[in-house]
Amino acid sequence: MGPPPPAGEEKVVILKAVGGEIGSASSLAPKLGPLGLSPKKVGEDIQKATMDWKGIKVTVKLSVVNRVATPTIIPTASALIMRELKETPRDRKKVKNVVHNGNITLDAVIEIARVMRFKSMAKKLSGTVKEILGTCFSIGCTVNGQSPHALQKEIEDGEITIPEE
Repeated sequence: MGPPPPAGEEKVVILKAVGGEIGSASSLAPKLGPLGLSPKKVGEDIQKATMDWKGIKVTVKLSVVNRVATPTIIPTASALIMRELKETPRDRKKVKNVVHNGNITLDAVIEIARVMRFKSMAKKLSGTVKEILGTCFSIGCTVNGQSPHALQKEIEDGEITIPEE
C-alpha cells in the first residue's frame, strides 16, 4: 500500500449506486481502501445522500479531502426521467424486467434537458431535448401521450418549437 495522499488534496471517486440503499462494502472497498476510508461508513453516507432517488440507479461522485468523503449526485438522463415518472419504489431482488410505460409532459422533458445541458454535445437546447426524447424511447415511456420518436420528427420539421436555453 502506498502513502496516503497529501493533506488538503482532493481525490474524486465516481461510482454507481442504487438510491436509498447501502451499497455492499465489498464493492466499495477496492475504490476506498487506498484512500484510507471505511467502506461501511461511506456506504451509509451515500445512502443518506441518495434518499430522494429511492430505487433508481444514480451516479455518485465522492470528493475525498483529508479522509472525509462528501457524496454528490451526478444526474443522468435516465435517472431524471425515472424520477419524473413517479413510479413506486420496487424491491430489486423480487421484481425483475419492469416496464416503464408511464407518460411525462414535454415541459418536463425540456426541464430535464436544461439540467443535462452541461453533459450534452448539442449546439442548441432542441438538440439536447431530442437526446432526452431518445432516452425516453429506450426506457419505454411516452411524452404527451405520443411516441418520443414522433416528437423528435416534429421538432426536426419545425412543428414544435423548443425555447432557447
